[in-house]
Amino acid sequence: MMTASLPRLAVFDMDGTLIDSLPDLAACASRLLVHYSLPPITPDLVRPMIGDGVAVLVRRLLAHAGPAAAAIDPAEATTRYMADYTPHSTDLSRPFPGTETMLAGLRADGWRMAVCTNKPVAAARHILRVLDLEKWFVAVGGGDSFDTRKPDPRHLLDTIALAGGDPRRAIMTGDHHNDMAAAIGAHVPAIFARWGYGRPEMEAGATVGADSITEVTHLAGEIIPA
Repeated sequence: MMTASLPRLAVFDMDGTLIDSLPDLAACASRLLVHYSLPPITPDLVRPMIGDGVAVLVRRLLAHAGPAAAAIDPAEATTRYMADYTPHSTDLSRPFPGTETMLAGLRADGWRMAVCTNKPVAAARHILRVLDLEKWFVAVGGGDSFDTRKPDPRHLLDTIALAGGDPRRAIMTGDHHNDMAAAIGAHVPAIFARWGYGRPEMEAGATVGADSITEVTHLAGEIIPA
């Protein structure tokens, strides 16, 4: 089969790329800490903790709390965090401005789309459904969908396979070094989402950076022409 005859697939990270989820993640983080009689935390401190999955986020929250959190079981705290976060995950979270216009543009250009996130897949699907974004995606690869998760390239490759795509005709867009590392390892071009939560140095290895999500439609077409 000629490569050019294969459908193009645009894969997206979720938190900090498609969705501004920081307000809900931070609110849940504060409620968790307060439950353990620890001081609440501000969103600007939670921002750099996002991107490696819930368990890592909770461990970082407990580490931030210092010695007062030493006796807290991270596994129990993670379970408590998820039990609170899932029903509140769309209280304040919203798609970044221009997200639906970008997705509509990709679909009009013949792209298929998928999500590859370290967030548990049930939570990811719930958020996409409530925010009316699920209709755009042919597959969602969550942090518990496969045996691996980003930055392991197999997480991205398995998501591409789940979407019926081919790595030779796929791109990855994300705001974290995990997204870039997964794309590099999978030999998939990557767009770094500068509008997201990642630090500037996380753009290293990206094919190109975008200042706004509205640029993705054009950039994707330049990277993999129809």
